[in-house]
Amino acid sequence: MNTTTTPWPTEIRLSPDKRILTVTFEDGARYELAAEYLRVTSPSAEVQGHNKAQKQTVPGKIDVTIASIQPVGNYAIRLIFDDGHDTGLFTWTYLAELGRDHDKLWATYQAELQEKGLSRSRH
Repeated sequence: MNTTTTPWPTEIRLSPDKRILTVTFEDGARYELAAEYLRVTSPSAEVQGHNKAQKQTVPGKIDVTIASIQPVGNYAIRLIFDDGHDTGLFTWTYLAELGRDHDKLWATYQAELQEKGLSRSRH
């Protein structure tokens, strides 16, 4: 990986209600990422699978919050969600991608829910 192009965060802030993670990068990009969005796009094997065919669509996370944030080296954070999910390592590059591509990724997620007859809310 070319470190000169790796996004570098200057601030990571969790909102008081634990529903929005704001990440600001040194290039000035600033993204407000909802806990639900981060949970359903978690880079964990549980969500992403070990290949594209195993990718899971995670329903029922509209009320999820981020219980805590743990630094991982100098390249990532681990988000601990209040539903117990804690295996995804969100690298700086992945967080920047989630922010930059939010609209496309969120639309894809919503289409997958609809296609599979799933809902964002808990049943």
